[in-house]
Formats: sequence, C-alpha cells, structure tokens
Amino acid sequence: MQGPAGQYPTLQVHPGRRCNLQCLHCYSDSGPAVTEQLAIDLLEQVVADAAAIGYRVMSVSGGEPLLYPGLAQLLRAAHASGLVTTVTTNGMLLDQRQLNVLEADCDLVAISLDGIPESHNFMRNSARAFDDMCARLPALRASGIPFGFIFTLTFHNVHELEWIADFAVEQGASLLQLHPLEPVGRATCRLGESYPDGEENAAAVCEAGRIRELYEGTLEVQIDLATVPAMREHPTRVFVREATLCGAQTVADVIAPLVVETSGLVSPLQYGFPRAWSWGNIKDRSLPDLAADWLARDYAAFLTLCRLVYEQAVRNDDEPVLNWYEQVYAAAAQFSPTQVRDNLMQTCSSERNSQ
Repeated sequence: MQGPAGQYPTLQVHPGRRCNLQCLHCYSDSGPAVTEQLAIDLLEQVVADAAAIGYRVMSVSGGEPLLYPGLAQLLRAAHASGLVTTVTTNGMLLDQRQLNVLEADCDLVAISLDGIPESHNFMRNSARAFDDMCARLPALRASGIPFGFIFTLTFHNVHELEWIADFAVEQGASLLQLHPLEPVGRATCRLGESYPDGEENAAAVCEAGRIRELYEGTLEVQIDLATVPAMREHPTRVFVREATLCGAQTVADVIAPLVVETSGLVSPLQYGFPRAWSWGNIKDRSLPDLAADWLARDYAAFLTLCRLVYEQAVRNDDEPVLNWYEQVYAAAAQFSPTQVRDNLMQTCSSERNSQ
C-alpha cells in the first residue's frame, strides 16, 4: 500500500518572498516590497541533502519564483541530484528569458488560476492578473514545457470549476489541481469568510470526479481533500502508522511534503505549520541532521497527533469530506509535541493502572 509520502515524496522550497502581486490569500505574506530570500549556495546544498535522504521532487514556490535571481541554479542543482522539478507561478512574468531558464531544468510549470477572470483578479488583487497571465500562455505552449493550473477552492467558487477545466483543456494544460483555501498568512485577515465548508468540499470532490471522467486521458485532475471512506480504507495515507522505519525506508518515505520556508525553517506538510513542530533551521544545521533529530524527538508525537485527527474524522458522520491538512494544522496549533507526549504517557499509565 502506498504510504503517506506518496510515490514521489516532495520537497517544497520557498526561496524568496518577493512577488509582483499581493494576493488576498497568500500564505507567505509575499509582495513587491518583501525582500527576504535564501542564499542560492545554501539551497544547492539543501537540494543535494534532500535527494540523499530520499526526496524525489523539488517544488519551487514563493513569493514569485521567477523573481528569485538564483532560480536557474536551483533548478539545475535539483536535476543534478536526480530530482523532478516543478515551479509554481502566477504566470504573469513568463517572458522568453524566463522560459529559457525553465526549458533547461523545469519538468512542470504550475500556474495559479483562481476562477473566472473576475474571480481570479479579485483573489490576485490586480485588475491585470488574468489578462497578463493569458498573454504568456502561447509562448509557454510553444516551449513544450508541460504545464498545469492550480485552483484555490473557496466557499464561493466551486461552481466555477467547470469553466476552469474547460479553459485548462483549451490552453493545452495537462494538470488541474484543486487546493482548498487554508487559514494561513494573509487569508486569515483578508478572507475570513471564504474558507470552504464541508458542503463545498463535498461538492468539489463530486465536480472533480465528473471533470476527471469528462477529460480522461487529456487532463489529470487532483484534489487536496480526503474522504472518510478512503481514510478508513487507507489510514497510512494520513499518517496513521507506527513510528518506525522499515527496511530501506528513509525519512522521505514517512513525512512529505517537507517545506523549506524563506526564513530557513523546515516544516512538515505546509508553509507556516505551527512552529513547535518545526524540524529546525537549515541556516543552523544540515537537512539530514535536522531529519535525524526530528525523527528521534517529535516523529512519534506527530503520528499520535495525526491518529487523533483521524479518529475524530472517522467518527464524524456529518462531514464525509474534509481538508485533512487543515485539520492536522489546527490540532498542531492546539497541542505541542511535548503536550502530545505527556498526554500519551498519562494515557499509557492509566491503562497500566487499570489492568
């Protein structure tokens, strides 16, 4: 059975927070005036270390990755280490110079698309976002670089999925990924009423299934939501497992995505994950050292946290579809690794005393 990290465990790298836009839902609070970035020589070492401990994909995001001056070096280093590479962009800056960089060492370009033109421009906080992105698509198609679209699902836009899918196919995209809006970064103060609820999530799963059948063989459709029946059938995919590595397994087999934030912090699952669960900072120690310490210190507590979220989810018959990552994030914000370990020890002690 496929484990939680999937067939291609991914390292997400956020090399800089500078961006040409200031989107309402930006998880990293990026923007034109933000200059924070990581040194390229440090990231080259991180990429090599990630490959050495089992990661197979490097996904570059931001900020806007096309504004990071070391992007070509970063992609080249990833390919040299045997990693598949993807770049997530708003698409507005995909001129020929940038396409030349991506042609050399990028395996997939993922373009953010948040609904019909009016909805996209609203989320991107720019009246030009959609038209400028569309103007870059002919050259992207001509380059031959595989590309897809990433759609942010909110409480208000599930009905726009059909338009998104039709647009993606018309433009020659091979992938459509649906990702629910999460309460991280700028969205917490700008889009507090826009998080999708259980009904919206369920509607998105149904619509994704219909689109998948409609464009089978043409458009791959992925959705970052979990159904309770699937969780019951494959609990290891939501990290319900024992805290041990078996045989030739590496840390990448048991925890992915792994996120390198622009600050240098290494976080499990997603950008901004509660800091008590961080691996540490790549500016201080190497990625393999951080991995070894986290496995020994916090991995068992992390699995316990995931098991608690899983058990609550499978007991809740009112919400058959959920954003599992959001649920784990909320639990991690409530309980630190120390608290989880202490509660686990108290539970074990109580069980022994009752026998």
